[in-house]
Order: sequence, then C-alpha cells, then structure tokens
Amino acid sequence: MKVSSPRLFKLIGLLACSLTVSAASDTNDWIPLFNGKNLDGWTVKIAGHPVGENYRDTYRVEDGIIKVVYDDYQLFNQQFGHLYTNSAYSHYVLKLDYKLTGQVMADAPVWTGRNSGVMIHSQSPLSMTVGQSWPVSLEGQFLAEGTQAGRQTGNACTPGTHLTLNGEPTTAHIVDSTSQLFPLDEWVHFEIEVHGHEEVIHRVNGVEVLRYTHPVLDDTDPDAQRLLAAGVPREISFGHIALQAEGQPVWFRNIMIRPLAE
Repeated sequence: MKVSSPRLFKLIGLLACSLTVSAASDTNDWIPLFNGKNLDGWTVKIAGHPVGENYRDTYRVEDGIIKVVYDDYQLFNQQFGHLYTNSAYSHYVLKLDYKLTGQVMADAPVWTGRNSGVMIHSQSPLSMTVGQSWPVSLEGQFLAEGTQAGRQTGNACTPGTHLTLNGEPTTAHIVDSTSQLFPLDEWVHFEIEVHGHEEVIHRVNGVEVLRYTHPVLDDTDPDAQRLLAAGVPREISFGHIALQAEGQPVWFRNIMIRPLAE
C-alpha cells in the first residue's frame, strides 16, 4: 500500500515508542546530547504549533546553554513546550545541570512557577496531536524555592503513565522524592538512571532521592489511549528525552548520556 508522506511521518512517530536505541554493554564514556552551539539533534514541539516550530524562539542557545525564554511572548496561553532528542533511548544514565531563573509568565498556571523538568521514555513528538500539552512520558521534576508545586525537587510526574513505588503500583500523578528545594538562580545537578522497564533512579547533586519500577501507559488517559490503539505496548521500556518549557524560564547545560547494558 502506498503511504503518503504526512501519514508516513505519523506512523513513524507512533512506532518510535516501539523502537530502541541502546548500547550492547556498559561504557564509562559520556556522550554529549547537546553540542553547545545549536539545537542539532533535537526537535521542538510546542502545544498549538506544528512539530519543529520553535515558536517565538522559546528554546535558544547562548553561551553553551539551552535557555527557555519568554521575552518575545505577550501571553503564555497554555503553550506548553518540550525539546526532544531525535533518538529514543532505553538503558542509560542521563546527567545535566538546570537552573530555574527569572519570572514565570503572568497568565501561566500558578503551579508552573519555579517549575520545569526533563521527560524520559517519552512518545515521539511526531505522534502528538497539535494541541497536546505534554507527551506521554515520565518526568524528573525540577522545582525551586518559592514554588507552589511541591516541597522538593527531583520528584516523578506521570503524564499518561503510571509507575510502581516500593513494590506497589500507584496512580499518583506526582511521586515525591526525598530531596529539598534549592534557591532560584542556583545551578542544580540532576542524574536519572534508566533500566528500560525495570527501574528508574533519580539523583540530585549526587544523592539518590527516588527509585521506582515498571512504568506503564495509563489506559484511562486519552493520549495514552491513542498509543495503545496504535499497538504500542502498555509496558514502557524506552522513549525520547525532552526538556520542558512550562512558562517558567529555565536553563540547561552539560547534557550527557552514558549507555548501559540491557
């Protein structure tokens, strides 16, 4: 059957949740995901805009840093954004530094203040609807002092997903870490160790703060339902990595990945 280009890209996007990019064995070599110069290797998707449109230059590269900036916006208007790796990953350690900075957009939801994050095991941006706010994924949440979204950084959030904590499945959207909040404008080091479907570990400034297992798609979530209907397995074992833009300016640097054995 002949498949038109738009439909072909849609299928590729859905199937990205069924393909894995991972290493055959452990390595001590850290691989940069960000070249420090531009957004090569990454794809922007902002709610209300097509894949690849970096609306109002939301994601910028300056001084070797990826910056989420809103100085060209008049209103946030629920335009939640994510910057996705072009490859999907399964078994790895991701490390990066983040800094929450500046003022949240005035019309953004109150919980977005001093709040951002990194998504793992994410669906492809090509599989998202134009208006979709968040990818079906798992989030390592970044919070700073003064936020109304929580009492510590390094939590897990579950858009379109569920996870297992201490051996018990949970439907909680936010799973608390044991970390603390750090000041606005302070660089914080975050690591997330991912073993496919089996286990995920969060570390903040070198200290383990959360460990969970067996992430799955939430079959009550409309976005996850679309993936399930397309034949994507309920058990989540890999996906894209994505940096969040939720109306709060945030900077990211030193974004590195180390593959692990399956």
